[in-house]
Amino acid sequence: MSAHDLIRIVSRDSPMALAQVERVRRELAVLHPGIRTEVVPVRTTGDKWMGDLSQVEGKGAFTKEVDAALLAGEADLAVHCMKDVPADRPLPAGTVFAAFLERDDIRDALVHPDGLTLDELPAGTRIGTSAVRRIAQLAVSRPDLTCVPMRGNANRRLAKLAEGEADALVLAVSGLDRIDRRDAISEVLPLETMMPPIGAGILALQCREDDIDLIDTVSGLGDPDTHREATAERMFLHVLQGHCNSPIAGYARATPNGDLSLRACVFTPDGKTVLNAHEWAGRLDPATLGTSVAVTLLRQGARELIDSIPH
Repeated sequence: MSAHDLIRIVSRDSPMALAQVERVRRELAVLHPGIRTEVVPVRTTGDKWMGDLSQVEGKGAFTKEVDAALLAGEADLAVHCMKDVPADRPLPAGTVFAAFLERDDIRDALVHPDGLTLDELPAGTRIGTSAVRRIAQLAVSRPDLTCVPMRGNANRRLAKLAEGEADALVLAVSGLDRIDRRDAISEVLPLETMMPPIGAGILALQCREDDIDLIDTVSGLGDPDTHREATAERMFLHVLQGHCNSPIAGYARATPNGDLSLRACVFTPDGKTVLNAHEWAGRLDPATLGTSVAVTLLRQGARELIDSIPH
């Protein structure tokens, strides 16, 4: 029996974040039926602020308050979307990732009220998104569409779409799954058209590093392939010193035979310049693969592209 009979899980208070916590609670209940869990919800700067994220020190806008609750001992375990965890600086001192859950779908989806696909959208269709990554890639495949700024959680964006603030949305498939709105998807976009953000579809469990019992308890929830993919992707982003507004996309993939690849790109927000890299790890460890792909892109001029974006 673990020293933790009760695990207090801290999370953002958005419907999406709370759905993620429920997944963790379900998986923990299967692995350790005797342990109780309770949720400690916090409202983060990123959830309160509806303007441009770069104005609220974009990095960490969704994680700072969660980290603080963990470090203050108000909670034992934090659940993070890897894509929201800043990689251009280390995890807060005294904390560690104890597990990466099996990865969800990493793709984005088009949401259109009449079920049109990306190819079928009429010129001038307004797509609601504030993500540099999505705007740049839409500019590559459909330069005739118009992107209109839109933030907020998926529920809020679906409501804004219904109110006519945009004609269509691009949202993460995994997010729509979590809030039970897969029915809203008109088309799941192929990775060639819309590469995901680093860390897409990965939930990470963060603990205090001295809480050995808890690390031991939750490590069983971890998925080895996802761990390798997350490690490669985070190191890639760390070497590039990418921030939350960076025009960076990419994903690592572990094959059943144990090989690991990382495909990534850096682009200008107008989509006119796209730098690409794709490497296989062979015998390289995941962090070395991430470093190697980052260096390949830096050699192509990635630094200038990243630094040209305000953050």
